[in-house]
Amino acid sequence: MAQPFVKKDDDHDDELEYSPFMGIEKGAVLQEARVFNDAQVDPRRCSQVITKLLYLLNQGESFTKVEATEVFFSVTKLFQSKDTGLRRMVYLIIKELSPSSDEVIIVTSSLMKDMNSKIDMYRANAIRVLCRIIDGTLLTQIERYLKQAIVDKNPVVSSAALVSGLHLLRTNPEIVKRWSNEVQEGVQSRSALVQFHALALLHQIRQNDRLAVSKLVGSLTRGSVRSPLAQCLLIRYTSQVIRDMANHGQSGERPFYDFLESCLRHKAEMVILEAARAITELDGVTSRELTPAITVLQLFLSSPKPVLRFAAVRTLNKVSMTHPMAVTNCNIDMESLISDQNRSIATLAITTLLKTGNESSVERLMKQITNFMSDIADEFKIVVVDAIRSLCVKFPLKYRSLMTFLSNILREEGGFEYKRAIVDSIVTIIRDIPDAKESGLLHLCEFIEDCEFTYLSTQILHFLGIEGPKTSDPSKYIRYIYNRVHLENATVRAAAVSTLAKFGFMVESLTARITVLLKRCIYDSDDEVRDRATLFLSVLGGDGTLDTDKDSKEFLFGSLEVPLANMETSLKNYDPSEEGFDINSVPKEVKSQPLAEKKAQGKKPTGLGAPPAAPASGFEGYERLLSSIPEFATFGKLFKSSSPVELTEAETEYAVNVVKHIFDNHVVFQYNCTNTIPEQLLERVNVIVDASEAEEFSEVTSKALNSLPYDSPGQAFVAFEKPAGVPAVGKFSNTLTFVVKEVDPSTGEAEDDGVEDEYQLEDLEVVSADYMLKVSVSNFRNAWESMNEEDEHVDEYGLGQRESLGEAIKAVIDLLGMQPCEGTETVPSNARSHTCLLSGVYIGNVKVLVRAQFGMDSSREIAMKLAVRAEDVSVAEAIHEIVANG
Repeated sequence: MAQPFVKKDDDHDDELEYSPFMGIEKGAVLQEARVFNDAQVDPRRCSQVITKLLYLLNQGESFTKVEATEVFFSVTKLFQSKDTGLRRMVYLIIKELSPSSDEVIIVTSSLMKDMNSKIDMYRANAIRVLCRIIDGTLLTQIERYLKQAIVDKNPVVSSAALVSGLHLLRTNPEIVKRWSNEVQEGVQSRSALVQFHALALLHQIRQNDRLAVSKLVGSLTRGSVRSPLAQCLLIRYTSQVIRDMANHGQSGERPFYDFLESCLRHKAEMVILEAARAITELDGVTSRELTPAITVLQLFLSSPKPVLRFAAVRTLNKVSMTHPMAVTNCNIDMESLISDQNRSIATLAITTLLKTGNESSVERLMKQITNFMSDIADEFKIVVVDAIRSLCVKFPLKYRSLMTFLSNILREEGGFEYKRAIVDSIVTIIRDIPDAKESGLLHLCEFIEDCEFTYLSTQILHFLGIEGPKTSDPSKYIRYIYNRVHLENATVRAAAVSTLAKFGFMVESLTARITVLLKRCIYDSDDEVRDRATLFLSVLGGDGTLDTDKDSKEFLFGSLEVPLANMETSLKNYDPSEEGFDINSVPKEVKSQPLAEKKAQGKKPTGLGAPPAAPASGFEGYERLLSSIPEFATFGKLFKSSSPVELTEAETEYAVNVVKHIFDNHVVFQYNCTNTIPEQLLERVNVIVDASEAEEFSEVTSKALNSLPYDSPGQAFVAFEKPAGVPAVGKFSNTLTFVVKEVDPSTGEAEDDGVEDEYQLEDLEVVSADYMLKVSVSNFRNAWESMNEEDEHVDEYGLGQRESLGEAIKAVIDLLGMQPCEGTETVPSNARSHTCLLSGVYIGNVKVLVRAQFGMDSSREIAMKLAVRAEDVSVAEAIHEIVANG
């Protein structure tokens, strides 16, 4: 018996609401499903049982093959009922059960009969169900009916056929592409929904033909699209065409911009918002192009509809990241939104104001935020904290008020992610603003006195160990650190011992006192704490004298030369043996890029069997693969493997990308090939490489691929010799050669005779960045100071006009192929100067550090001062030569 609905009490949020499906069990429902077999069908009772079955399926309940078959056959008997509501439920359950091919035949005739029924509701739903459960063979039999349905006068039927076409396009694209004329007619329909679905399907059919999409957009922007939904789609397709034209080097006036601007005057609000968003997201958008969109969004900020206010302020928030000055005219309107009842709108408004406000408005904003913070959830607070961090970097003179605000909210209640965001912000301010160091460290010390999160306590203690000894009075932090030894858990106590040792090592006046404190720690109950205390005492000297040998200093303050993630992977893969673990065997790359994303999976021919595993990726995978090939076994140790470089466009007949493997004397090109044509088998697959534009390289060997079945990745290799240890560069032309054999789709067998063919690939370049490993350092300053200052090479360069400092910094990073350190690749908005820190390992395992200082004048001309330190002087000179020639 159904329970009465329970009214939700606002004061008792944890009180459960009534659910009509509470306590439903699969066995009981399957028993109830026998009602489908009754001679006299009860439509209401049957609908209730189908509802329960649908609920179980949607909750992830699995039905056995026998159970699903019994339910399916029972449901098919309900086609005898003329009840409209029950028929709709029958359609739903058939779609969800997804019957097998031999079972589909049972309902096909009934569904085809409904598809030609005089009742429009039957026709529309029958089309949706049929297209969901049939295969390609049956689809050809009903294709004529589907074409007729697309141009049907009833919009419900027409939309059902068009939506079914969108689903069928994934599995049977050849058939759906034959419907272009009917779909084109649907685009001209007077029904808003039909026009929307028809435009979506027509674009999907033509999406791989850039010219066809451009023509479609051109014809529709000149015509009249009545449906607001279709107009929104058209705006998105127009934006894509604009991006494609820009990517293919088309210069001059931006095409279709006038259409986007005209949509800002549309009567439908959704179209106006879509057009404004599209304009703001254009690549390289100018202030003149932004102005009409910003004006419209400003009007929406005062709309009585919350959804419009949210959409407008969210779009303005994104614009403020790249064009803060363009949004400043909206600041007064956004200040009124700080008190908006919708907290999401208020959060976006405050973070936008923090990005667009000027230095004089900081204090006023902080007062408003203080009252605002207590009313929002942690996830919104994190967004505000991140915005405050950016504001402090933008206006360093205001660090006192911002630091005070952060320290106040740090003492309030909050979850781990929220507290971590605040701590990260304070750490960033300390690193970027030297004057904020001492006050910031004290705020962190006060926080760990009452911190409930072990992770944050250990991170702060580690940071104290790095920055604390460099302050004017390091002794004032000792009390906070030593308190952790007595009051915290073992993990925090161990971290505190390490931090104390760093103070004792770097501040000679504190060494004797630190030694006394460490001696007390050797009686700790935890063995990790005891071991650390004993170790550090032996380094500092038990009698309080400092042991200043280089190994001790390197142990305490040296940075790990390999990424921790790589170290962890190597240790997991290490097979214990008599030979010890060698840290030099750990890859130094920061991150190994995966191969190109796999194509969307479709129905594969059964005759070819399961495809083999994808080629090995990642440095260790490549190293194993190359060492297993006899031709390359004598090349020595692999230095670096690049990310895959695509040599073909998407959706072409053959997909090929190449990985560049760099050795000291050789370069090996690994061509990863995929055959995307089911009816073909490729044999004797090879790549002919023309190195006429790479004079320093000479081809030594190649390895062809014997066979390349459909959708089964394979590799061909070409190896070149180059001068030892020299960063030789050059351009290579590539041609794929192979023998094509036709495959019988029914049997999967290939013909005996084949035809020789070739396929032109994109050119490939070996550049200077290929000879540099991205290797991070945990503390750039320590690593910089540890290198010989006399070997430093400094020079200045003009980089010409750029849109922003960020663009110039990215260009230099890409040119050198080095790893940005400490987040210095990120440039504050509107910054006129910036320093970027880079680290890496040059070929020959030579450590390199770069400090690049950028400045931009009023004409956007950018100058760069480049300081390079390396373990080998010639490498520092080589880095400058790369920049000079780049």
